[in-house]
Amino acid sequence: MLLQTHIPRTQNADLKYVLLDFFEKESNLLLLDGNTSDGDAFEWLIATGSVDEISVGEEGAFDALQAFHEKHKDWVFGSLSYDLKNGLEDLNSDNHDGVHAPGLHFFLPKYLFFYKGDHLLVYRNESQKEFPTEILSGSFNASCTEFNCSVKAKVSKSSYIDKVNHIKEHIKRGDIYEMNYCQEFYAEDTALEPLNVFKSLNEVSKAPFSCYFKLGAIHLISASPERFLKKEGRRIISQPIKGTRKRGLTLEEDELLKKELLDNQKERSENVMIVDLVRNDLSRIAEKDSVKVDELFGIYTFDQVHHMISTISCELSEATQMKDVFQASFPMGSMTGAPKISAMKLIETFEETKRGLYSGAVGYITPEGDFDFNVVIRSIQYNALNKYLSFMVGGAITMGSEAELEYEECLVKAKALFEVLEGEYAEKVS
Repeated sequence: MLLQTHIPRTQNADLKYVLLDFFEKESNLLLLDGNTSDGDAFEWLIATGSVDEISVGEEGAFDALQAFHEKHKDWVFGSLSYDLKNGLEDLNSDNHDGVHAPGLHFFLPKYLFFYKGDHLLVYRNESQKEFPTEILSGSFNASCTEFNCSVKAKVSKSSYIDKVNHIKEHIKRGDIYEMNYCQEFYAEDTALEPLNVFKSLNEVSKAPFSCYFKLGAIHLISASPERFLKKEGRRIISQPIKGTRKRGLTLEEDELLKKELLDNQKERSENVMIVDLVRNDLSRIAEKDSVKVDELFGIYTFDQVHHMISTISCELSEATQMKDVFQASFPMGSMTGAPKISAMKLIETFEETKRGLYSGAVGYITPEGDFDFNVVIRSIQYNALNKYLSFMVGGAITMGSEAELEYEECLVKAKALFEVLEGEYAEKVS
């Protein structure tokens, strides 16, 4: 990639949406939005077009990704489906799949835009002509397309409660200690303007790992608050979320909810189980004695919820390659359970939907081999060809879980998704 131009900071609040709209016909289009101007990191970046790309299934996916990056030694962007687990362990995914996302997809972009600090950096592949910078002064006019189908729950509330109680039976028998159980909400034969939906969701949530990913007919509209893995040099960090409370109506209520979350023994137990799982995953690729917990039970506030987040880090051993990091840690522990393989087997038994991109990851790899990936949660998947819309929500089930409260927590996590769809496009959930 060649540096094309350096443009002073613009006051165009719609700039990222202007660029997304301009490139909407490209088969590969990705926005990663940190929703902040703090620190040295970019506020957002957009990668668009494809000079080269790789799309593979579940077997050998991380070897293929390693080879693709080594071929180009450049910025590459893409997604990891949750179901890549099937190529790592003796697992399968036979549940219903309405979206049909690929197992792994990465691309080398034609153009790359970094918005950071006081300027916009525009890169282009050497095979591409210069970007028409007059586009940057444009505006984004969201069209109004009526959502023509109601959102439905794949699992009824009574069935959800029954499943949670059955999962607790497995915990009681010692099969697992914790399992992340998720349910799908969906709509069929649905006309949607994905970019409009993303803009609405992003403005409501302002999540630090939000993304908009268009891969052919498949769209991912994400307001993720969670980081999966970040690599800088030899250092790896992971930041799993376990523990959620709704926002209060007043500052006083907000503070009480945050304190209740911090002091709640069930939430702390769930969090520490996943911290231990992540420590175990990272120990497989880390220098001896380098795995550490940088922060335990951190309480972070987002526009929709409060979350309990812990941070675990390690130094990579010299022999470790990028593919080894992913193979050791994917899927992320916060979306599986403990023990990990046993939990993933039971997930396939109790859930009724193939997760696909949900609880997978989206991110980038730098020319030097550093990377940063989110956890795909609080996200809508949409296939524009078959007009199928899907979003999933879930939570950790432990022996201390109360099924009714777990169901209510799912709705809290999905609040922004329901608001965006119901506010502009949808009828009430049926």
